[in-house]
Amino acid sequence: MEAKIEQFSRQWLSLLVNGVIALAALAGVVAMQSSGQLGGMSPVGVQGQKPLSAMSAGSFKQAAQQEAQQEALRLKMLKNLPSFGFDNLIADWTFIKFLQYFGDNEARDVTGYHLGQDYFDIITQRDPRWADIYLFLSTAISFYEGKPETAVNLMERGTSALSLSPQIHSQAWIVWRTKGLDELLLLGDIPESIRSHEMAADWVEKNPSGASLAQMFRATAEYLRRDPDSVSVRFTAWSMVYAQTTDKLVRQRAKQALVKLGAQVQKDKNGNESFILPPPK
Repeated sequence: MEAKIEQFSRQWLSLLVNGVIALAALAGVVAMQSSGQLGGMSPVGVQGQKPLSAMSAGSFKQAAQQEAQQEALRLKMLKNLPSFGFDNLIADWTFIKFLQYFGDNEARDVTGYHLGQDYFDIITQRDPRWADIYLFLSTAISFYEGKPETAVNLMERGTSALSLSPQIHSQAWIVWRTKGLDELLLLGDIPESIRSHEMAADWVEKNPSGASLAQMFRATAEYLRRDPDSVSVRFTAWSMVYAQTTDKLVRQRAKQALVKLGAQVQKDKNGNESFILPPPK
């Protein structure tokens, strides 16, 4: 859990530290939190329940499922909560709650990661210009949930919000680059991936040190024009999704994508599945 939270925390921590939050806004959040309006996941096994180590497997499973259901209701309410001009603050708060949710490995082994899209739906609605967030969005939704279509749709909020003035955020190009990778690796949408990489190049080259990145993104686009067959790359990506999830629906989605790519399914003596991509004919 600690390693996963550290992985997600490095980029958002500097954003929160560098931001200056008005005392009135902070007081409002504290008030909403104390009244339960914002809510948020709490580690399973606290607040009157037995400690995690003392709970049976069945009790823990029930507690984890109940907490996930409660969190889904809190997110539904948070999505419609008036911002009073503090949309960025709500986006930051929601992301912190996502970290807590995502980092609870034991609970996610029971419930899966399906609330990830709800967290990022709120974040991208409240602060679509928060360019750094889209890297985490891709990991949580495209890979852990196996829903790259949903991830790309949410990313388009960022490309739209930043399009009038990409210079407003020095890392704005990340949105296009991340979108292009999901389109290439998971969706196999080569024309859109080419466009996304070209847009990423256009946006990053305006940065003082962006020339080398722009050259790399344009080279990627040109490579895809010459050789649009990305089956082996998408096979690797979907294999990662299948291997790292315990959610049955996500795993089934990954398996279907792998079989569609032509992968052969193999089972060991314990019934564990693996996939092999035959060489091209």
